[in-house]
Amino acid sequence: MARKPGGTGTPVSYEDLLALPEHVVGEIVDGELVVSPRPAAPHALASSVLGGELSGPFHRGRGGPGGWWILDEPELHLGPDVLVPDLAGWRRDRMPRLPTTPFFELPADWVCEVISPSSARMDRAQKVRIYGRHRVPWVWLVDPLARTVEVLSLEDGRAVLTTVASADEKVRLPPFDAIELELSALWEPDEPIPG
Repeated sequence: MARKPGGTGTPVSYEDLLALPEHVVGEIVDGELVVSPRPAAPHALASSVLGGELSGPFHRGRGGPGGWWILDEPELHLGPDVLVPDLAGWRRDRMPRLPTTPFFELPADWVCEVISPSSARMDRAQKVRIYGRHRVPWVWLVDPLARTVEVLSLEDGRAVLTTVASADEKVRLPPFDAIELELSALWEPDEPIPG
């Protein structure tokens, strides 16, 4: 993960993000341009499977209550910060229609950051603090190497850890506790699957 300090000469701008190559993810976090490579396979697996598990019951209303937009890697413009969580969701009663812009200015109702070794500190500290400042009610931190899901809820403007689930547990995690998630589906199996 490379960083361009925002305070040395020219301030970081949205044009700096637009100038990045397509094979990287760019964010502006606390005034710094943060450039990350595309995620490794364990990261991509956890994000893809979790998005799939939530999309049916919450995005489409199949086997669940519906009423959500669940999106992969949306670009969130939160004040001067531009963040790209792995997944985010908005309740449709707060955002009945998707914006026509390639980014979102309305803070999400839920975000999920899949932790990579290179991004762990930023995801856990800076980004969680920014989400709290913009009143995102739920933040999930998914760590595919540790095989954990941490659920943080907004309390008095701060994100507070409410639940930690791990390995192969079957859990109901807010705000999606209308369904049971089988966490083992998010991780690469210890043994290769025949076939």
